[in-house]
Amino acid sequence: MSKTSSPIGDALAASVPMVRTLNLAFEEVSAERAVLRLPDQPDFHNHIGGPHAGAMFTLAESASGAIVLAAFGEQLARAVPLAVRSAIEYKKVAKGAVTATAELGRPAAEVVAELDAGGRPEFPVRVAITREDGAVTGEMEIVWTLRLNQ
Repeated sequence: MSKTSSPIGDALAASVPMVRTLNLAFEEVSAERAVLRLPDQPDFHNHIGGPHAGAMFTLAESASGAIVLAAFGEQLARAVPLAVRSAIEYKKVAKGAVTATAELGRPAAEVVAELDAGGRPEFPVRVAITREDGAVTGEMEIVWTLRLNQ
């Protein structure tokens, strides 16, 4: 089961099976930053003994989702957050536990103002994936939108 330290982590662990499957730990979640950790688990290793690329993708995407919920949780009664597109770069070999740190690429107030004006705002979330020695093993950008409920 996932280790969570925030209501958002609890909500994601309850509603997103992959978060539970990978045992993601929510170390920090705020509207400014989300930090999630993927523990070292042999069941999710790749052919060279590190975390599988798919597990790292899920870690990064989950970190982006956590910050989106923290930043825009007050909008959930009228809009649903949806991932629009993503790109990931694997930069160095990862071994052991890895951590994903997500940050919003646009001010939340600007996104909400666009939503208030009837738009469907898009905003990037940038995520750095690091191994325990601090080296960046991957970088991901996920573009999200807030779609008004119909």
